[in-house]
Amino acid sequence: MRIARFSTGSDPQYGIVELAVDQGDHPDTVSVVTGDPLATPVQFTGQRHPLADVRLLAPVIPRSKVIGIGRNYAAHAAELGNAVPETPLTFFKPNTSVIGPGEAIVHPDGTDQVSFEGELAVVIGRIAKEVPVERAQDVIFGYTVANDVTARDWQKSDGQWSRAKGSDTFCPLGPWMVTHLTLEEVADLSITTRVNGELKQDGTTADMLIKIPELIAFVSSYTTLLPGDLILTGTPSGVGPLKPGDEVSIEIDGVGELSNPVIAAE
Repeated sequence: MRIARFSTGSDPQYGIVELAVDQGDHPDTVSVVTGDPLATPVQFTGQRHPLADVRLLAPVIPRSKVIGIGRNYAAHAAELGNAVPETPLTFFKPNTSVIGPGEAIVHPDGTDQVSFEGELAVVIGRIAKEVPVERAQDVIFGYTVANDVTARDWQKSDGQWSRAKGSDTFCPLGPWMVTHLTLEEVADLSITTRVNGELKQDGTTADMLIKIPELIAFVSSYTTLLPGDLILTGTPSGVGPLKPGDEVSIEIDGVGELSNPVIAAE
């Protein structure tokens, strides 16, 4: 199931996205549901909109936190001249960094090295603490596409990553959450990133050094995970710069495609 958060000009709503199988099928639609799927059971309202007529929003606004995983692909660590960490390298991105599909990534003043990082994001579905590896599936609500936008020069100069990873608009998410994929299925999904249509990243989740169950176990060993929290699982090699006027698009097979323009700070 694909669960979207969207607006038709009024308050945000949730809906189930139904994609056309072929050109002879119905157009892509979103069927409205009641409530918040991460908090309460939902019911169909009977309303349906063409997907092209709604504005997709970030599929989840974390109530608590976004946890990023650094250097979880060996080739990415190598391209930046970094060693592979022995244990997961984690950091936080505030929920104020989250934006949705089509929203602008703001290139801040004071940095000239803003970079994209296409990633698979895990959406947590229940309160979770000290989760055993074998129980990881039980706490996963679904998956979405993420862009772990990073200011490389700030990352190097600051000695920690709060500003470099946590600036406003530095965590695009979307286009929706998918809930039907198993851990086995997400273990080998293609991840591609394009800037202005040019292929920059072409990787697969099979190259993750630390897999999703182990990441959930590690993160939940030191912080309680809450419904709506996200774990960004790392990025393949091929990261590169973004500048105002660019359009960056990340596609993960079976999950969806997330696109965002880049603008200069006002």
